[in-house]
Amino acid sequence: MFAQVLHQWGGVLSYEEVPMPSPAPGEALVKVEACGVGLTVLNYMRGDLRQPEPSLPRIPGHEIVGRVEALGEGATGLHPGDRVMAYFYLTCGQCEFCRLAHEPLCRDFRGYVGVNRDGGYAEYVALPAVNWLPVPKGLPAVEATAIPDAIATPYHVCRRASIGPGDVVVVVGAGGGVGIHMVQMVRAFGGEAVGVDLGEAKLQAIRTAGAVAAVDFRTTDRLEHIRAVAPAGVSAAVDFVGRPETLTFCLEALDRRGRLVLLTTFPGVEFSVSPRAMVINELTIMGSRYASRWELLQAARLVAQGKIRPVVSETVSLEKVETIHEKLREGTLLGRGAVAF
Repeated sequence: MFAQVLHQWGGVLSYEEVPMPSPAPGEALVKVEACGVGLTVLNYMRGDLRQPEPSLPRIPGHEIVGRVEALGEGATGLHPGDRVMAYFYLTCGQCEFCRLAHEPLCRDFRGYVGVNRDGGYAEYVALPAVNWLPVPKGLPAVEATAIPDAIATPYHVCRRASIGPGDVVVVVGAGGGVGIHMVQMVRAFGGEAVGVDLGEAKLQAIRTAGAVAAVDFRTTDRLEHIRAVAPAGVSAAVDFVGRPETLTFCLEALDRRGRLVLLTTFPGVEFSVSPRAMVINELTIMGSRYASRWELLQAARLVAQGKIRPVVSETVSLEKVETIHEKLREGTLLGRGAVAF
């Protein structure tokens, strides 16, 4: 089969022929229909996802949609021909967090699909059967690639930050692959979103996604634009960029009892927080890590009901995936990209 393979940290992918995988006991082999393309793949290729330590060569890609081709010995819950999508994290399934459907906090975390196991930039992929979840009936494969990460992550954020009716939520990086679905998810949970990004094309996409306002981060009066929607400040701010200047902006935008949600983990990033302001205003800063398998299924349900619209703006063949990577590096890709087979 053909695949895109990473041989060196910080290097480029090599389109080459590789052996087709076989499902080990408890695993399922899936013929890939499509695989989502987002910034997480580029972060991995730079070497940012190093716990547990991955090895090379490796086939990236974790937002996988396909059909079950074969089952390994003892694999249960799946049948050949089932349409499935991949859960990103490799977890033990036995610790108290896994048993409570908090798999991202697994005490025996085994790594990531496309990082510690070969992923979906290939014609076939074999993973533990528990990592394959059903795709909503009738949903095209390319649209479904947005569910396992770009839509499931916002679902978890909304639950983590208790988003609900009456909340106004700032979303920084709202034109990106996860952010554009965060805007929609805020509305699905009853709140209103204010999207922040760069450039008119992304701002227009943010408005189309349902934001009550879209703000260019480069404007000097960006806080005034937020205050026009929420005069006292916003209920919550979700930062998908994770730079000191965006994190500081998010804190400044919060009303009393506001919640700042952090999702990015770039090495060395720090920003200043005033304990006095935290106490006086009862602010909350919280981390949010991916989603559980249950939350992924709930996100899929919202897509099936038409409450969330997957935004995949560009689709290419596997050998041309670098064209999407380049747009991600430039910050010009709207929503998600995808590889289709």
